[in-house]
Amino acid sequence: MPKRRTYADRREYIKAAVAKRRKKIKVMAVEYLGGACHICGYKRAIVALDFHHLDKHHKDFAVSQDGLTRAWSRVSSELDKCVLLCANCHREVHAGVIAAPRRNARRKTG
Repeated sequence: MPKRRTYADRREYIKAAVAKRRKKIKVMAVEYLGGACHICGYKRAIVALDFHHLDKHHKDFAVSQDGLTRAWSRVSSELDKCVLLCANCHREVHAGVIAAPRRNARRKTG
């Protein structure tokens, strides 16, 4: 009788597959929101780009923390509530140094 496979047997494969999926979704999400910081245009390193929710009261989940393993349809719906900001602009928005963008470029007006 063949030995039954366990999670422990496949742990490294599963971890690598999840990491690969998260990176793919991050690339798709950055492209979906225009590929550059909405404020300053920064686009050199994808790891330095954040998703900023325009209205924290309509936030269902944090895209970077919780969302990159979810279905693309859920991620893209959440991204419609966000703008893409570089880490520096994102921190300055939260510190009140600069104004937050009012809308997502993908969001329809009117």
